[in-house]
Amino acid sequence: MAEKTYVADIDRSMYDFRYEEKDAYRIEEGLSPEIVEQISKEKNDPQWMHDFRMKSLEIYNHTQMPDWGPSIEGLNMKNIATYVRPNTKMANDWDSVPEEIKDTFERLGIPQAERKSLAGVGAQYDSELVYHNVQDFAEKLGVVYSDIESALHGPYADMIRDHFMKLVPPTDHKFAALHGAVWSGGSFVYVPEGVHLEIPLQSYFRLNAKGAGQFEHTLIIVEDNAYLHFIEGCSAPKYNVANLHAGCVELFVGKNSTLRYSTIENWSKNMYNLNTKRAKVEEGGKIEWVSGSFGSHVSYLYPMSVLAGRGASSEFTGVTFAGKGQNLDTGCKVVHNAPDTTSVVNTRSISKSGGISTFRSAVVINPQAKNSKSSTSCQSLMLDSESRSDTIPAMDVKTQQADVGHEAKIGRISDEAVFYLMSRGLPEDDARALIVSGFADNVGKELPLEYAVEMNNLIRLEMKGTNG
Repeated sequence: MAEKTYVADIDRSMYDFRYEEKDAYRIEEGLSPEIVEQISKEKNDPQWMHDFRMKSLEIYNHTQMPDWGPSIEGLNMKNIATYVRPNTKMANDWDSVPEEIKDTFERLGIPQAERKSLAGVGAQYDSELVYHNVQDFAEKLGVVYSDIESALHGPYADMIRDHFMKLVPPTDHKFAALHGAVWSGGSFVYVPEGVHLEIPLQSYFRLNAKGAGQFEHTLIIVEDNAYLHFIEGCSAPKYNVANLHAGCVELFVGKNSTLRYSTIENWSKNMYNLNTKRAKVEEGGKIEWVSGSFGSHVSYLYPMSVLAGRGASSEFTGVTFAGKGQNLDTGCKVVHNAPDTTSVVNTRSISKSGGISTFRSAVVINPQAKNSKSSTSCQSLMLDSESRSDTIPAMDVKTQQADVGHEAKIGRISDEAVFYLMSRGLPEDDARALIVSGFADNVGKELPLEYAVEMNNLIRLEMKGTNG
C-alpha cells in the first residue's frame, strides 16, 4: 500500500524542554476579587491601577464567552493560575539571572541575539520580567525601554495612565476584561520625536508553569517622524493540561512615523492563545505587522489597525501553520477613519494532519475615509485530505470613493506541478517540499530571520512518501 504524503511537524525539541517549578509564589487557581486584590498587592499597583483591575473583573463577570470561533470549552478559568512569580528579581545583568531561567533563554537564542543584533531585550518568565536591558546608544537617543510595572512608578507614569487599555478597553471582549484584571509583566517603549532606532528591540515571553496563564501588556508609543522595529517571541513547553495566553499589545504611531511589529508565536499544543493587538496610526504614519503563528491548540488572533490620520497606512503580512490538534483562527482588522488611507493584507496558511486554519478579516472604510485603498490577499494550502482551511473576509465600505479588493485561494499541492518538477529531474519529495517552500516564501522572507526558527523549519519541510 502506498504511503501517504507526509510533512513533518515543525521540530519543537528546542521548545518542549522544561524545568521543575520552583516558584517563589504561585497564586491559587481561579478568578475572584480576592485573587485580583492579591495580584494588585504583589505588583505594588498605584491606586488607579488597583481600581482599574477591580472594574475589569466586574466587566469580565458580566461578559459572555465568544461563541463564533473555535471551541474553547477545554479552557476552565477555575483551573488556571493567573499569577506565577519565578524565584528571582528582575536583572539588567545577565549573569545575575538564576541558572535554570538563564539556561532556558540561552537555549532559545536569548541573549546571543541581543549581543549580535538588538538594541535592547526584555525576557519574561511566567508572570514576571526576569531580565531587561537596553543598549547605551539607544538610551542616548532618548529611547525608553523598560518593564511596564517599573515605569508605572517613574517619570512616564502619567503617559502610561493616559494610554493604558485605551485602544483595547476591558469592554472590548471577555478576555480583554480578563487581561485588565490580572495582567502582569510586559514592556513599555517610548521613542521620542525624530528618533530613528535602526536596530530592533525585542521581548521574549516564556511560559514554563503548568496550568497557568500569561497576561503580559506591551505598550509602545512612537512620536512623530520616528522609526522602530519591535520583535516579539513566545514559546512554552507542552503539558497535558490547558495553559492560557491572553496578553495585550497597544501601539501608538505618530505622524509620519513607522512602527514594524514582528511576532513569532510557537506556543505548545495545550495553549489557548487569546491575544489582542491594536495600533492607532496618525497622519502619514505606517504600521507594519509581521506575524508567524505556528503553535497553540486554539488561537484567536486578529491584530487591528486604526488609520486615524490622512495618509496613514497599514501592512499586514502573516503565515500560519496548523498541524494535528490545532485550530488556528487568525487574520486582521483594519479601520479606515481618514482620507487617503491605505491597507494591504498578505497572508499564507498551511494545514496538515487534520489541522484547521481559518483566515478571518474585517476591513471597514468609514464615510470620512474618501480616496482610501484596501487590498487583501489570502492563500491557503492543505497538505492532505484530513485538513481544513476557511477564508472569512468581511468588508464594510461606507463611501463610494474607495478602492477595495480581495483575493482568496484555497487548494492542495497540484499533481501537475509535482509532475513538471519531476520531469526536470527532481525527486518527488523534493518537488513537493519546493512547492511548499515557494508558497510560503514571499511571506516568510518578511520575518526577522534571526528568530524565525519555526519559519526556517517550515521552509525546509521534510517530505517523504508517494501519492496514496
